[in-house]
Amino acid sequence: MLFLITLSAIVSLVLAMTWLKLPPFVAFIGVSILAGLAFHLRPEFIFKAIQEGMGSTLGSIAGILAFGSILGKWVGISGAAQKMTEVLLKLSGTRYTRIAFMMAGFLVGLPLFYSVAFMLLAPLVITAAAKLKQPATFLALPMLASLTVTQGYLPPHPAPLAIMQEFGADLSKTMTYGILIAIPAILVSGLWFGMTTKNILTPANQAFVFVEDENRVKGPILSTFPSFLIVLFPIFLLALGSFGSGYFPEIAAYLSNPVFSLFLSVLLAGILLKRIGFSSDALLNSSMESIKDIAGILLIFGGAGALKQVLVVAGVSQAVADGLGSSTWNVYVLGWAMAASIRVCVGSSTVAGITAAGFMKVILVNSTADPNLMVLALGAGSMMFSHVNDTGFWLFREYFSLNFKDTIRSWTMMDTLVSITGLIGVLILDQILF
Repeated sequence: MLFLITLSAIVSLVLAMTWLKLPPFVAFIGVSILAGLAFHLRPEFIFKAIQEGMGSTLGSIAGILAFGSILGKWVGISGAAQKMTEVLLKLSGTRYTRIAFMMAGFLVGLPLFYSVAFMLLAPLVITAAAKLKQPATFLALPMLASLTVTQGYLPPHPAPLAIMQEFGADLSKTMTYGILIAIPAILVSGLWFGMTTKNILTPANQAFVFVEDENRVKGPILSTFPSFLIVLFPIFLLALGSFGSGYFPEIAAYLSNPVFSLFLSVLLAGILLKRIGFSSDALLNSSMESIKDIAGILLIFGGAGALKQVLVVAGVSQAVADGLGSSTWNVYVLGWAMAASIRVCVGSSTVAGITAAGFMKVILVNSTADPNLMVLALGAGSMMFSHVNDTGFWLFREYFSLNFKDTIRSWTMMDTLVSITGLIGVLILDQILF
């Protein structure tokens, strides 16, 4: 009965988001209450579970999301992403333009939310394609693969970060393993598979071509070194904190905390932007806008945490763990498949990863699997087969003016390869390291 109710809850969640078109947070809370009633939980236990689930989930990541969104906004208004891309193109030359955009996607995608990074880089790709007279999709796939991989695999992005917190994984190990898996995933899904899209000759949407006089970043623009510094500084601090614990443990304890590292990075970015002429009011207004941008994400996290906690209180996680105790499935494959199934049904990689994490937590405790690799397995699963219920699908289709068939054969297949390659990478690392 527990499994039947849980399955019904997941199906109801999918239908509420896709058929009834309810906002994800409303759907999560509604399904959480209905699931609690079906489990015969008393009302006070249902609402206590919802409160605890939201609190524990948001408490661990709200600060990171807030500082990350502010930093991302400032990277956009300062022209830092644009400057980095221009430098990489100069270094690569015309022959290696795809590699340059692939590197730009990875560097810009590390600290920025996917949608922000996409909207910063896509016009530059489309403009370069027009100048070089090359298919825009052909140039864009390596960059988009990098953005997809960083979003799905690597903290401090929301879903990997939330899964990492759920499993108690180590940030430095997760980042290290994630980068090892990310590199082949990007090369396969972006650089290699992107070659197959060279015959998609549909011109990209000319409305998104970057024109220097009309669409340049308003206000002063950062020079090259500060642009790279702002984007890479939080990564540097986190790495320094993780690897410096044996030399300066107290300082490393601060630096290895994502909230503190992003806090210092925002302070640095604010100082650099004010030095080139941005006013305090401009920075304040842009930071407030960035907070508004993540309000929906925070609610999704809170709702997912609420449903997860209701399932935990009802004993579903333990029942799933007990039921799968004799399963012959590899635990990483199981986690990947669960996240992939939810992703295909719901469309949101964030919802897929964080929901699957709630199911896999007890299973992970009762297995010998490495929590850092499990973060990556779920992250890879959450990237599986993006289609019409994913906003990224339509964002790509709109920018590159593709028909449905070409969007599936380019965007959807790229995401699928990212997912499958990531799982293979997890399994290989598990064999090598453990």
